[in-house]
Amino acid sequence: MLRILLVRHGQTEWNAGNDTGEHFRGRIDIGLNPTGIAQAQAVADCLAPLEITAVYASPLQRALDTARPLAQARDLSVTPFQGLLDIDYGQWSGKSHIEVAGQWPELYRRWRTAPHAVQIPGGESLADVRERATQGLEGLLRRHHDEIIVLVGHQAMNKVLICAMLGLDNAAFWRIRQDTGCINRFDHDGDTFAVLTLNEVCHLLSRPGGLDVLLER
Repeated sequence: MLRILLVRHGQTEWNAGNDTGEHFRGRIDIGLNPTGIAQAQAVADCLAPLEITAVYASPLQRALDTARPLAQARDLSVTPFQGLLDIDYGQWSGKSHIEVAGQWPELYRRWRTAPHAVQIPGGESLADVRERATQGLEGLLRRHHDEIIVLVGHQAMNKVLICAMLGLDNAAFWRIRQDTGCINRFDHDGDTFAVLTLNEVCHLLSRPGGLDVLLER
């Protein structure tokens, strides 16, 4: 039985609920803020008892920095993995939700209500994300058996990957929550996935800003 621990990276300034509002981050390479650094350590501490054999992360800095503490505790290296790279938000990248809603009102409304039907201008659709995510996951399933591996990804990427693992359509995107620093646990028996936990955040609540994670998107 393969156990997959799917983690969302720690908090950054662009999803901390600051005065400018949440931004579409995507491929923009933003580092962790102090709360995100504490969340990364909390993830490492939570998973410390487990015999993890491999750690993969999106090549973006916020994911690599989240993966690093748990890898270093085991003398493992973090493997940058393109299959976990965040969605390409194209022309929305770097813009706040308020800005996008103002410039693309109809498309933004559809994104909030039917995200699976949206092609982001100059970017990806959820179907695009799912195709590359599942291809990457299939490669990992061929490589790993009867062990525990960690994957560190992003909010949108994780949601789409969870939909794929559970056999859900991408229309379920907004029904899955992924807080910063959360852990999702899945078992794979060689054929199907079984979900053990989703959006696990108990390890964060005693850390600086721990309760704030429940207010994030």
